[in-house]
Amino acid sequence: MRALLAGCGAMAAGWVRAITTNPLLTGKIELVGLVDRDTEIANRFAREKGLGEIPVFSDLAAAIGELSPDVVFDVTPPNVRPAIVRTALEAGIHVLSEKPMAPDMETARELCNLAKKKSRVFAVTQNRRYKRGVRRIESFLKDGGLGAVTSLHADFFIGPHFGGFREQMDHVLLLDMSIHHFDAARCMSGQAPVSVLCHETNPKGSWYAHGAAASAIFEMSEGVTFSYNGSWCAEGVPTSWDASWRVVGTKGMLTWDGENAPVATIATGGPAFLRQTEVISVPDLADDSCAQEHASVIADVLSAIDSGSEPETTCTDNIHSLAMVFGAIDSARSGRRVTLTRD
Repeated sequence: MRALLAGCGAMAAGWVRAITTNPLLTGKIELVGLVDRDTEIANRFAREKGLGEIPVFSDLAAAIGELSPDVVFDVTPPNVRPAIVRTALEAGIHVLSEKPMAPDMETARELCNLAKKKSRVFAVTQNRRYKRGVRRIESFLKDGGLGAVTSLHADFFIGPHFGGFREQMDHVLLLDMSIHHFDAARCMSGQAPVSVLCHETNPKGSWYAHGAAASAIFEMSEGVTFSYNGSWCAEGVPTSWDASWRVVGTKGMLTWDGENAPVATIATGGPAFLRQTEVISVPDLADDSCAQEHASVIADVLSAIDSGSEPETTCTDNIHSLAMVFGAIDSARSGRRVTLTRD
């Protein structure tokens, strides 16, 4: 499948690494061109990644017209994304985009409708739901390992100094990072978001312009609660980038530090003030093709394009994760609980 990569910044490196080295994608993608508004950056990227004399463009429409790709991989900054996605879809090209899929819900709905009108795939790279730990937890909970899930809790505390556009973004944590954790909560629990109450801050000492920390409580479907505490300006003892998780169910609890294997503990024995507990296994995956991050996302999208089906992170599903983000932002602004509509 012929692919065009739009955006040649730091994030693009992970995409090219997956395309060129992961066995899931061997022989499936021909990277036919690079697009970046700064062609010097694109040419340097091509040299550094060993892409040879790959064509470089500053304009996506021109690149599409000359190269006729099957799919555009959109790795551009969020403020550029809607124009990139529109251009590709209007030209009848499938799109796999970085997150967030849009700067607001209205634009997200517009892009989803455009993809439907053009009968093209528009999917979002929620690569962190394709981590082994997330998939093991998803399978374990789906099989009733904790009984009925009653709540999920995620803590995320890291202090990265990115420089660049992130340090100038509004709502930087919620919009650029928390969407991964919100999406993981949806994936693991199988629950849909219903409402949110959020408090957002930019703590003293923050090197971000706005919104480097947030706490949120989501009501999910079937009465499940999801609580979230996060900061991008917390230096000291960091959590994993995938957060630190605790899932509570009617049979017991599961914990995951975001890096090692998840651990489940089940209550046993008869009535007692504090019942005895037993650690039980959270089974590993029989097939790890769904747990290879970028490669798994890309492979799923390529399969959907070939078969005419919908990929897991299709825009019409991912919009629910995006709704959690913008619902949290609306709640933080108003100080009130926000109901999340089901698009």
